[in-house]
Amino acid sequence: MSTTVPLDKKRFIPLENNPEVMSHLAHRLGLSPKLSFHDVYSIDDPDLLAFENAKMPTYDGAGVDEPVIWFKQTIGNACGLIGLLHGVCNGEAAAYIQPGSDFEHLMKEAIPLKPEERAELLYQSATLEAAHQSAAQEGDTVAPPAEETNYLHFICFVKTGNGHLWELDGGRPGPADRGMLDPEEDVLSEKALQLGVRAFMAKQAERGGGDLRFSLVALGPALD
Repeated sequence: MSTTVPLDKKRFIPLENNPEVMSHLAHRLGLSPKLSFHDVYSIDDPDLLAFENAKMPTYDGAGVDEPVIWFKQTIGNACGLIGLLHGVCNGEAAAYIQPGSDFEHLMKEAIPLKPEERAELLYQSATLEAAHQSAAQEGDTVAPPAEETNYLHFICFVKTGNGHLWELDGGRPGPADRGMLDPEEDVLSEKALQLGVRAFMAKQAERGGGDLRFSLVALGPALD
């Protein structure tokens, strides 16, 4: 699934869903190196302990009382960046944003803004564009040109401080609350997988098309 962006709008080189690429971008923008992205090789191993867009109201939240920070995507091929922003700016990861970093400046500017204004903030950010460009060259495969149509897409699942699991996709009308998790449950817990990733994949399979490709990375403590 791709997010449709007019051809006359800014377009980025697509990011590879690769832990090194995502960590490179997050650390460059100011996430503490105590956290990094990791491959998730299975969602069926217990040790890992349709979209309803038409029915979803357009999100209009802003300010410190938002249940979750959501960014609308208006830059072509920037879904990887949007997914990373959602993962870092929500939940426990936000506490690891380093003081004075690009992430901190972005958060301070973005939180008071409505979604359309936030989208414009990202669109106009030369800092984000440069960081994205650098990360896009770090993948294991040759990066496609920014002008090329990309039919793959990033979404993010996060657990926020109030215990809710959110599905965050900048190409949708807003964030989707997928349910409540217990205090000891994280986004790779069995309940979270059933409410989140597995439910998402089941909806994709129901839509048909015969080409259900996916890869997962998780943001957590660095291992080195």
